[in-house]
Amino acid sequence: MSGLDVVLPITTDRLLLRPHRMDDLDDLVVFHSDPEVVRHVPWPVRDRAATEETLQVKLTQTELLAHGQWLVLAVELRSTGTVIGEVLLKWASEGQGEVGFAFGRDHQGQGYATEAATAMLRLGFDALGFHRITAVCIEENSASARLLARLGMRQEARLVDNVLFKGAWATQLVFAMLEDEWRVSPHRSPAPRPHRSDER
Repeated sequence: MSGLDVVLPITTDRLLLRPHRMDDLDDLVVFHSDPEVVRHVPWPVRDRAATEETLQVKLTQTELLAHGQWLVLAVELRSTGTVIGEVLLKWASEGQGEVGFAFGRDHQGQGYATEAATAMLRLGFDALGFHRITAVCIEENSASARLLARLGMRQEARLVDNVLFKGAWATQLVFAMLEDEWRVSPHRSPAPRPHRSDER
């Protein structure tokens, strides 16, 4: 099995999706340590040391060489150079992907997550040739569920108390989109512009 050719970085109207760097640490601490942000994601509230430790792992998550691997990208606001969130794409199995995202509280509700997640769907379907991409969130995470629906992803399942989430059983919602659905999605265009090294 050969790996997938992921071309980075990805530029959208307002964002730069790129591999993490060590100098992202200060920006990451802002939302990795925020209980409101972390409440609905699998990882715990992290102090600076724990954030630095997980950043060391993110530095290596820049390729999709085998099934089960996650591509984890920093979401940089081009106007300021600030990392405001992270976006993820998993190569789950042949032709299958999974998308995820997390954003700092001060940058929620402004369309950044939609912009970044759309770029990852475009990467998965248009560049990598995925047939199906899923996304999973716990039922209490209504903001993410609404975002996934706005992206055109269908809710395929509601799995009652199927995951032990932060010490309690939680219900998961499973969303999915097929390649044919992406082809007619209003989110498919426009394509991201090629990145220039002098852009921020």
